[in-house]
Amino acid sequence: MADNIFNRLGRLFQSNVIIRKKDNNQLVVKDLDFSQTKLNSNFIDRYQRLMQNTYSNPYNVAQNRRAAYEIRKHELFRDYELMDQDPIIASALDIYSDESTIDNIEGEILKIKTENTKISKILHNLYYDIINIEFNLWSWMRNLTKYGDFYLSLDIVDKYGVVNVKPISAYDITRLEDHDPANPQLIQFEIEDDKKEIKENYEIAHFRLMSDTNFLPYGRSQLEAGRKVFKQLTLMEDAMLIHRIMRAPEKRIFKIDVGNIPPREVEQFMQKIINKMKKIPVINQNTGEYNLKYNMESVTEDYFLPVRGGDSGTQIETLPGLSNNDAIEDVEYLRNKLMASLRIPKAFLGYEEGLSGGKATLAAEDVRFARTIERLQKIVVSELTKIGIVHLYSQGFDDSDLIDFDLELQNPSMIHEQEKLELLNQQIEAAEKAMDTKLFSRKWIYDNIFDFSDDKKMQIFEDIVEDTKQKYRFEQIETEGQDPAEQPVGDEVEDDDDMARPGDWGGSEKEHFGKNKPREDDGKLRKADRSYGKREFKGKSPLATSKAHTAVAREGILNQLKNKFPKKDSSLLSEDNIIQE
Repeated sequence: MADNIFNRLGRLFQSNVIIRKKDNNQLVVKDLDFSQTKLNSNFIDRYQRLMQNTYSNPYNVAQNRRAAYEIRKHELFRDYELMDQDPIIASALDIYSDESTIDNIEGEILKIKTENTKISKILHNLYYDIINIEFNLWSWMRNLTKYGDFYLSLDIVDKYGVVNVKPISAYDITRLEDHDPANPQLIQFEIEDDKKEIKENYEIAHFRLMSDTNFLPYGRSQLEAGRKVFKQLTLMEDAMLIHRIMRAPEKRIFKIDVGNIPPREVEQFMQKIINKMKKIPVINQNTGEYNLKYNMESVTEDYFLPVRGGDSGTQIETLPGLSNNDAIEDVEYLRNKLMASLRIPKAFLGYEEGLSGGKATLAAEDVRFARTIERLQKIVVSELTKIGIVHLYSQGFDDSDLIDFDLELQNPSMIHEQEKLELLNQQIEAAEKAMDTKLFSRKWIYDNIFDFSDDKKMQIFEDIVEDTKQKYRFEQIETEGQDPAEQPVGDEVEDDDDMARPGDWGGSEKEHFGKNKPREDDGKLRKADRSYGKREFKGKSPLATSKAHTAVAREGILNQLKNKFPKKDSSLLSEDNIIQE
């Protein structure tokens, strides 16, 4: 079989852990499947152990697990669908999506960080033009938090990469792991739509919330913690409504004086009175039948009591209706538990006054909710990274280029950044005091306050030197209007006539000339006639990063003296050393 792109992708995502070596021989591992959090057992085994303790045939274990999960999955999904109809939970799911898809200062939801410009353009085209993440990520996030799992089918074309994505319902897909004894690391997905279809690992992006490892290989819904409380709250609200409907109306007590009616006729007499008061006769115009229609204005809970004797007479008394309208402590208790499971402050849902109104997002108000959003964003970024690796590999990238990028979703909370800045300010203040008082050296400050390594200290020192050079360069540009790094020096430098003095022309034998006199050498001095009062810098600039020496004027003078007074091989007592007067 030809080694096409799909075979190579299958080998690349065999275990969903991408390992590549950088240029500096460092290994980078992308655990796209979060295999480090996995357990050998999953939530199917947990429920099987709870419900039954019987021996099962080893050959039927895998099939029994899948059957148990399918039954359990549909039970969970039915509960999630009912919970989504509740206004509180529906609003919570919307809030998760809203807070996770905030755009940054540049107006982008997803930030691509890489040093490779080509990879940046390719991934930007993938996420914003092909996948259309700005529009689709909101609904993906909502399904992920609702079901705990979300699946995307990737359409891959060789040399073009991912050209389309299609969402798959969590009802119709099953993740297959440990199903092939010959290849334990093989991961596949079985789609049951009109017909069964097997998809490879690189063809499916499986977003899943792995907050509970017992649910592996599937995710755990964000609503799972409140599922039991939701049922209790629903029953409590229904009971409260029934109680109020039945007890809210006022009741009447009719005391009918039966006089001297014989006891055997009292019941018939009372029923006749009840029928007159509670029902009115109605004649059907089509059939002519006589019917006693129920009178809605009366209440069935009224009491009719026959009385006789004395001054009792006929009386009608009224019993008061329901008076404890505000007694909903039990409902509020369950509602608070439900909101605690959702981890959304009640004030944001309008149940309490707790928001200042000055913040644009909820995550900026509550740091705990900000951490929840950050955890959800990391899960989404992991699968988006997988899609990016598939796209780059299909276009021919390999080795370290496959993982030479990072993705980041904008977290609407700035609390973490503020804490980092506050810590950095305290470190800088302590370092400044230590330097001003001369109690500690710079090396001690780097080692004990900032905890820098030796390589980091060398890098910082070189950066400080470079900053000092650039500062000098800016000052020269600002004061003299010339960039020292671009000024020609050495052989191309012309002598400054304004700085020269008449009669002292640096040892040149030719007559000096002024500004208006033409030059005999067409504007260029010969090297032999060049003045030794100038410095020559290697790299043509005093700001050059080269560490080679700089030739100064005294070196030229020394060379002249050596040529004029050559070295003689003689001793101090030789007559050749006698100075001629």
